[in-house]
This record gives sequence, structure tokens and C-alpha cells, in this order.
Amino acid sequence: MFNQLGVIGCGLMGGSFALALKRAGLVKRVVGYSKSPSTTERAKRLGVIDIAAESALLAVSGSDIVLISVPVAASEATFRAIRHLVEPGVLFMDVGSTKRDVVEAARRTLRERVSSFVPAHPIAGKEVSGVEHSDATLYAGRQVILTPLPQTDAAMVQKASDVWSALGAQVLRMSPDNHDAAFAAVSHLPHLLAYAYFNAIHGQPAGADFLSLAGPGFRDFTRIAASDPSIWRDILLANREEVLKQASRFRHTLEALEHAMKLGNGDALEELIRNASQARSHWQMNTRKPASGR
Repeated sequence: MFNQLGVIGCGLMGGSFALALKRAGLVKRVVGYSKSPSTTERAKRLGVIDIAAESALLAVSGSDIVLISVPVAASEATFRAIRHLVEPGVLFMDVGSTKRDVVEAARRTLRERVSSFVPAHPIAGKEVSGVEHSDATLYAGRQVILTPLPQTDAAMVQKASDVWSALGAQVLRMSPDNHDAAFAAVSHLPHLLAYAYFNAIHGQPAGADFLSLAGPGFRDFTRIAASDPSIWRDILLANREEVLKQASRFRHTLEALEHAMKLGNGDALEELIRNASQARSHWQMNTRKPASGR
């Protein structure tokens, strides 16, 4: 059990982590800080945190586990604000959706203290944000990717793995570069496409009429277009090199479909569709539960 969790960023992810640790009986007290004092006070009223801190540094003070749940663009400033209290034996984690930029920010800012930092990316969330949507079960049955640095203390990595596993998550490890390449393909590009697709329809003169006819397929396809704009602005910019690579690949496959249509080549079009249909029908989302005690 931890004596105190320090949460920097009392939004959906940080709030859900706090509630999950409380529900699992893994923490005695939660101290939270957010840039907006009203957010921190709301988190306290909702029972997500026990004490509202006036600064990130005060949220770290006395904590033996710290979760940094801020936009990825704010990671370096956060590390700078807390680095004097980053001590050996205290577990520091983030929940950012990109890892290479966060890792580099940690290296620059924390320097020799970086051994206490375990970068993490829980593959969980909602289309809504805010501490009022915090959910103690948000991470149960979901994957959490750890991307430790070579300098990260092995004991801290194991401790991080044990914490997430205790919350019901399946813990995997990857390098920051491999993480960002993979999630550019399966998460970041789909968001970019959803934004572009919805804008393309909504921006047409008859867009409102078209949208009034949309059904469940359209709803499901565009669901992620409702995700938080500022969060996804930061993610797409932070991982733009990998996302643009995936966008180029997508553009190539779209052009192949368009070419078959322009030529009226039904056989070629059907073959391209069949390839996708068969591959998709054999794909299954990884929903394996973590092994006990992992």
C-alpha cells in the first residue's frame, strides 16, 4: 500500500487512477493539483482526492507515488516544477499518448533523477473529459504500455507494472520509438481521419441535411471526432512525423481504390475491398486479462 498518491492533473485519467487506487485499497491518501483551482476543488468535493494542493510541487511533497496527467505539451514544464522532489524510491508515472517527446523532456529536465520515472500510456479513455467523468473501472481489462528509459530503475518499472496490474490492466513494455510508430497507425491517424471526414461533410452546403440522414455506421465511424480538441492537437503535433508517415500510406491505399473506381474496374475494386474485409474479419482486439500477480 502507498501512503500518499500525488496527482498532477485532476482530469479524467488522473481522477480515474485515484479512484481505482482507492477502490483497490492501495492508497491511504490522495493529494491533487490542477492548473485550475476550481478543478481541484471539484475533485475534492467528488471524493476523487482528499487534499487539494496549491502547486504541483506540493502534490509531490510527501507522496510515495505520483501520477502526472497533463497534456503532453505540458510535460517538460511539469517535470521542471517538481524535479527537486523527484527522489529515489518514489514512483513517478505519466499517462501521455505519445512517449518519445515525454521521454526526451524527462531526460532534459530530470537528468540523473530520471531513474524514478516510468513513462506509461493506458489505452483507455472516453470522448468526454473532466474529473466529473472519473471512473474507478476505467483501466480494468485495458492495456497499459510502459516505455522505460535505459536509466529507469528496474525496481520502479516492476512497481509500476504491479500497480497497473492490481487495477486490472494488462501491462506491456515497448520502446518509446516503437510505441509512437504503433499508435500513430492505430490511434492517432484514425483521429486525424475522423476530424477530416466530419469536417468535409459538415462544411458542405448540404452538410446539415446529409448529417440528418446518418445512421449507426456513421455514428460509430465518427465517434472519436468528438474527442478533446486541445489534447488531440498536442498528440498530433508531438507525433507528427509518425502520423504523417501513416497518412501517406493511407493516401496511397485510398488512391488505389479511387483509381479502380475511375476506370470502372469492378474486379480490382472488389479485390481491394475483399482484402480489407477478410483481414478485418480475422482481426480481434486484444482483450486478454492480465495474469494474476503480474
